[in-house]
Amino acid sequence: MINIETRELTPDLWPALEKLFGSNGACGGCWCMTWRLEKGDKWESVKGKVAKERFKKLVTSGRAHGILAFEGGEPVGWCSFDKRTDYAKLNRAPSLACDDADQIWSIPCFFIKKEYRKRGVAGALLSHALKAIANKGAKIAEGYPVKAYKYGKAIPPAFAWTGTQPLFAKAGFKEVGGKDGGKQRVRKQL
Repeated sequence: MINIETRELTPDLWPALEKLFGSNGACGGCWCMTWRLEKGDKWESVKGKVAKERFKKLVTSGRAHGILAFEGGEPVGWCSFDKRTDYAKLNRAPSLACDDADQIWSIPCFFIKKEYRKRGVAGALLSHALKAIANKGAKIAEGYPVKAYKYGKAIPPAFAWTGTQPLFAKAGFKEVGGKDGGKQRVRKQL
């Protein structure tokens, strides 16, 4: 049994987040910037060092939101959340479109250290994120879980970075919007 502590991101937690993400920037140089790409940005030009610099600027200025999970003082997990409109690429995605984006807070990204996956870390992160979002006055939270494979095979963790259907369902989210594409929208009224 692990003892997970969760903390809302503050600028002084940047070193812990940097340690958790490591030299790969969480996954493939992302640095939690994939959904934040502006129109015209090319991922190949942003991933890695540029993404890290952009994300650090957001974190240290207090403009990025999220929850960090710790076990024994070591960072073991991350969950990003923010106003949907702050995630420019997500907000432009046709398969995730909605009419009320300005009223939504999105939870689009999880990163859990390999040895801590399937041990309740994502659930703890999501629970704390929902409380933090509600404390900011939001009325609706939205997630984008990857769809389960139709043939019953488990989804590789590298492809489940937006969370899974069971994770969001357990937290009370309901499916909304279209069911096309590899991800879907789920919502919870706060």
